[in-house]
Amino acid sequence: MPALGAAGWLAGIGAHLLGAWVWLLLAALAALVLLAVRRAPATVLALTLVAAAVAGGTLLRHEAVAENPVGDLARQRAGASITGTVTSDPRPVAGGFGEQVLVRLEVREVTGRGRSHRLATPVLVIGGESWRHAPLGSSVTTSGLLVAADGADLAGVLTSARDPVMRSPPDVWWRAASAVRASIREAVAHRPDDQRALVPALVDGDDAGLDPDLAADFRTTGLTHLTAVSGTNLTLVVGFLMLLARWCGVRGRWLHVVGAAGIVGFVLLARTEPSVLRAAVMGAVGLLAMGVDGRQRAFRALGVAVVVLLLVQPGLAVSAGFALSVLATAGIVVLAPGWRDAMSGWLPRWAAEAVAVPAAAQLACTPVVAALSGQVSLVAVVANLAVAPLVGPATVLGLAGGLVGLLLPPAGRLFGTGSAWCVAWVVAVARGGADLPGAAIDWGAGVVTLALLCSVCVALALALPWLLRRPARGAGLFALLLAVVLVPLPTPGWPAPGWVLAMCDVGQGDALVLRAGRDEGVVVDAGPDADAVDGCLDRLGIEEVPLLVLTHFHADHVDGLAGVLAGRRVGAVETSSTPDPPSGVEQVGEVAGESGLAPLVAPYAGTRTVGAVTLQVLWPPPGRTEVGAGDGSRANDASVVLLAEVRGVRVLLTGDLEPEGQSALAPVLAGLDVDVLKVPHHGSRYQDLGLLTSLEAEVALVSVGAGNGYGHPAGSVLDALAEAGGRVLRTDLDGDVLVVADGGEVSTVTR
Repeated sequence: MPALGAAGWLAGIGAHLLGAWVWLLLAALAALVLLAVRRAPATVLALTLVAAAVAGGTLLRHEAVAENPVGDLARQRAGASITGTVTSDPRPVAGGFGEQVLVRLEVREVTGRGRSHRLATPVLVIGGESWRHAPLGSSVTTSGLLVAADGADLAGVLTSARDPVMRSPPDVWWRAASAVRASIREAVAHRPDDQRALVPALVDGDDAGLDPDLAADFRTTGLTHLTAVSGTNLTLVVGFLMLLARWCGVRGRWLHVVGAAGIVGFVLLARTEPSVLRAAVMGAVGLLAMGVDGRQRAFRALGVAVVVLLLVQPGLAVSAGFALSVLATAGIVVLAPGWRDAMSGWLPRWAAEAVAVPAAAQLACTPVVAALSGQVSLVAVVANLAVAPLVGPATVLGLAGGLVGLLLPPAGRLFGTGSAWCVAWVVAVARGGADLPGAAIDWGAGVVTLALLCSVCVALALALPWLLRRPARGAGLFALLLAVVLVPLPTPGWPAPGWVLAMCDVGQGDALVLRAGRDEGVVVDAGPDADAVDGCLDRLGIEEVPLLVLTHFHADHVDGLAGVLAGRRVGAVETSSTPDPPSGVEQVGEVAGESGLAPLVAPYAGTRTVGAVTLQVLWPPPGRTEVGAGDGSRANDASVVLLAEVRGVRVLLTGDLEPEGQSALAPVLAGLDVDVLKVPHHGSRYQDLGLLTSLEAEVALVSVGAGNGYGHPAGSVLDALAEAGGRVLRTDLDGDVLVVADGGEVSTVTR
């Protein structure tokens, strides 16, 4: 069975990547295998049939989605009116023109170019605030502009969608599921923010209110599976339900009925999206593993589950979540028993299993996690062990709070409080673990590095039973891991000799350092995350900041101020002369005041030298002050623009200056030639490209966060800079970036 699952999975990946050419590949592979294994033609036939079924299903799905009236209209960028069923919860995202809402629809009728068609095909809708109130399962009508979708799982994207008109409300089961979800949120509404957001995420995958910083800490510590719908959620909920049924005297087949009903109810509660269906199936495999002879049955069931899921949802073949679920389940089924048995000689069996299960799941998933994030978590196993005793109670109490709260809200809040107390410990572990010096190591996502990591993981999988069989070896392994986590590892070759400018990877924000001396740097902006900028400055060896410039007061440039100040001597702090938005101004003032800094001052008018750095403020003009609208809308064009020179390398730092401000600055920049350009506003598409390309920069730096919702950086901007001869580097892909002065030449080094 596992071989059938692997064959189907590989065929699905091949169909996604090769299209119809996959048939030729499958035929060639089948012939080669048949020649090599002549004694098992039935096995080869079974593998071939499964692979052909998955590949055929994938190609048919692609054809059905792409070649239909909606796809045709999308390719023509036509206006259309559509009627369909809402198949996902509305998800707000930040856009270039304010917040927008994303909703998936299963289109049942489309009208465009004067013709109407009835069909069933998925579409993504991008609309305004009113789409927040489009409930899952409801039938709605709307209109907008259909454009082509990037993925093969969508027939098109309806942009600028008008407000939805309700045709029919959701069915009763969707209304019931929504009521329970709302009740879960209400049961913890009185708790602190992190607890209030994490309980719904843990119980039913409702992560809308989760703090991005906390989500990042969960990724670092390997706890992300707790903030999304996973097989663990289903195993806990349905396992508890079956245990409760046993206490009530339910036995035999009726117990299976209770389990099946629990799975269906969980899917409705967590939504019938592909990720939820995948989690439900993997959770069911996990439940099988709990029974008599469970390991063998679960291993066979895993192969069947992979094939069934790929036949139902072909897009899962290239889904990272699917890969993580399958690998984690396989690790638990295949590796954990041997590791548990090895430790059972010197640990209680329950303790050995508690260690083996998360360790096996983490090791199996490590290469995929590294491919996605470029990091390997070293604290994941310990973090999962630390939270394991409270994850079950938190999940069950949170669900109980939602169910009981439908009838008795005060009692629901009582259960919710218990769940919140449990997740408070989970939050503490995530935040504390992420702050450890060696919580995660940068590994990279290249082919060579991933191949090396896979080899290391295979070697560990084979060696761990021997290593864990003796307590001395097991304790030594744990001590080594503890030392690596607690003691910061050096980064060989970093910072590179001769560096003059560093662009720190601080996510969606700016933090740059001009090298003023051996351990001194002029810092321009602090980014959105104090830990990120502090870590970058530590890696650069910056102990003194003679000048800190905050180009403007948006959060992505000033929220990390405390990280710049942490353990460093900071001299003058200069800021934009436009105190907008007021919240940013207030925060900077509070942090600066607590650190005993001198009062903030407007940028210095004229040219000056700070150590090895020569600085000139080009914008705003001397004496210019502007109050601003109070909402931060004028802050970008009030950004401090600096022209710096370090060891002969000329650098233009532009903050978040937008076209209006760029046009006003154009006379000052006329004829200017620079070596390095910090691209304004994270590479936003709103640029004066003629002005930027006229600078003839050899290096263009884009400070931007991975997966940001703003569309930064714009491809048109990157292309224009590259065509002008610039070498474009960006923090979301390259990490920290150094500009190096090397014998009159400018080079770059990335971390």
